[in-house]
Amino acid sequence: MNFSPVFIRRKALSSAFLALFLFLGVLLPSAHADSSLSSTASAPKNLSPETAQVFLDEFFNSQQALSHYVGASVIIVKDGKVIAEKGYGYSNLQEKTPVDPKKTAFRIASVSKTFTSIAIMQLVEQGEIGLKNDFQTYVPGLKFDNPYDTPVTIENLLTHTTGFEIRDPKAEDIHADFDKYISIEDYVQEHMPPVVREPGSSYMYDNFASLLLGLVVQNVSGEPFETYMQKHIFEPLDMQNSDFMLTDKFKNQLSIAYDAARNPIDLYALSPAPMPQGGMMSTAEDIGKFMIAFLNGGSDGKNRILNEATVTSMETYRSEVHPLLPDTTYGFESPFQIPGAGSSSKIITKAGDIIGFSSYLFLIPEQNTGVFLTYNQAGALRNLFYPAFISAFFPEYAEPAKFDHYEPQTAEELQRYAGLYSDLRLKTIVSKLADADDQAGKMEISDAFIGSRTLIQVDDNLFMDELSGQFTGFKENTDGTIYMKEPYLNPFGYEKKGVKAAGYKDVRPGSTYATFIYGLQSLGHYSNDASIYFHPRNAVTRAEFIEEILELSGIPQSKTPPKTDSDWATHSAAGYIQAGYEMGMIEGADQKLFKPDQVITRQEAAVMIWRIYKQQYPDQLFSNVKLSGKTDTWAVPAVQMMIGLGLYGPEVKLQGNGSANYQSTKPLIRQEAAALMYQLLTQPTDQIVAGLAKEQENTQADSKATN
Repeated sequence: MNFSPVFIRRKALSSAFLALFLFLGVLLPSAHADSSLSSTASAPKNLSPETAQVFLDEFFNSQQALSHYVGASVIIVKDGKVIAEKGYGYSNLQEKTPVDPKKTAFRIASVSKTFTSIAIMQLVEQGEIGLKNDFQTYVPGLKFDNPYDTPVTIENLLTHTTGFEIRDPKAEDIHADFDKYISIEDYVQEHMPPVVREPGSSYMYDNFASLLLGLVVQNVSGEPFETYMQKHIFEPLDMQNSDFMLTDKFKNQLSIAYDAARNPIDLYALSPAPMPQGGMMSTAEDIGKFMIAFLNGGSDGKNRILNEATVTSMETYRSEVHPLLPDTTYGFESPFQIPGAGSSSKIITKAGDIIGFSSYLFLIPEQNTGVFLTYNQAGALRNLFYPAFISAFFPEYAEPAKFDHYEPQTAEELQRYAGLYSDLRLKTIVSKLADADDQAGKMEISDAFIGSRTLIQVDDNLFMDELSGQFTGFKENTDGTIYMKEPYLNPFGYEKKGVKAAGYKDVRPGSTYATFIYGLQSLGHYSNDASIYFHPRNAVTRAEFIEEILELSGIPQSKTPPKTDSDWATHSAAGYIQAGYEMGMIEGADQKLFKPDQVITRQEAAVMIWRIYKQQYPDQLFSNVKLSGKTDTWAVPAVQMMIGLGLYGPEVKLQGNGSANYQSTKPLIRQEAAALMYQLLTQPTDQIVAGLAKEQENTQADSKATN
């Protein structure tokens, strides 16, 4: 498969790459989709079968909702009864097969984690597992690096506070070989991550943690994971259409998945089989049975799967940045933010995403109400549904928070938050925090996806985003580490403030390129060692450039061996060069001639970046960019794009006539490469492109009016 670097914007990512980077419950919502839709009902209503049905019909038939699903299934329960249960659209668009909430199965992705957590809590009830125990107690012989004295506990696994280096499912874990079987134990042994943060110190959505929980269930119970789930959860609740294994029954019962263009996606299998963190399939009706039992203290009236005290413990949030920004419980996570109100700690939820499917489960225990929505087109339908439902029936959870008599901190006091922040899950998500012109109680935040906006302080460690009214919070640990939780790019985890850059012997703090070099040093892309030299004017080789760009983007080396007669088969960067060929960044010479140790010119580097970006941005957007100096014809579109997007450093200056000399034929040197990489992480290119497109529209309109 071919994948684009992470610095490519979200809408340009292929569904296959989304599986790597947003798999199983961490789909990045649209910056505006999760909060902007008002309720389809004009005033609060009591939740009843009649009002629920009217709401559902109005919502799913609205123009905003229709574009976000092919087929959807939804169920609402209250006070132990099903209030509404209905399917919308098609499980098979080509054959016009309607969705049946009782029979149509969907992949519910990370909602699976809730059920895996329930299995763990059953074994805790039985005294077989201790929440505070080192999880290795139950997985003997598993070796991994943990440099801290603190062990990873079962509770850490449940609450996504393990400190593990992120190990998300890989491309090969989603495949069409239905006879392929990789066990949970074998998968864990091969892919076990090291601990890179002190366990318990920070929250970061962790797929591997839930995989380990499945292995614990299997080892402690003595039953295969999928068998345990059937015997102790699904069968007692009469969930006859739920499973973690893609059996022949589910091959026929499962809805077809669709991509964003409504093209069908071929049926696929997962590794390991079963997959505790995201492999469950179910129907809306079955999830309704679970919600009724859970809200009833763990019993459906016939069988009990949990004790009431355990249910209460699973409803309790275990960490938070601020009371308005809770993180996780044992098995659930916080709801989407509602502008001004934040995420209510009275509501527990679980979201799930996998190729072609998205789901959302949310429970309001004090209202004895639960809702489950699942659909066969991964996307933001749930981000529209949740605030609409809350506003229609339970507006008290959407009421703006009150911050009485809060005295904002001075600009000097807020300086401790200033700096670069990198997401713990995806290091290419980078936010830049700075003071807002020395104004008390204000900070400026910017990133490459949304651009700049102002954060207005409303409480200790809590700021309201002027863009949406949603909250951004900060957490300071005793060791001085600062984490940030923001509502857009990855609401299921923290961004960590970079360390103070130590600098280099040959890079002065006030030098022209210091911002870029020190910034990458702060984020860990360069060694943070002041005793060494950076060699800012040394030329960069082709191999060095491709390796640095792919490492920056979180793209691993290719596992495909290069051709033995290529000129880089034995090079130290061979895996990255091969990945560059597979992605289309490198072309020509029949994959045999790359000249890896040849100095790369600035225009050659530009073309490598352009070959990825052109998948998203057409060349005509930059056709009006004027160039001066020499650029070879084959590189002109690439250099125009780099100038248009601002992907360069101080070496490029705009001329009086509006042109720019990219110095295309000169070698790329290290300080210039640092500037380019820094801009890839921080430059809001989507906003720049939107402005260019608008300018072109206006120019064309003026031209037509003149003619």
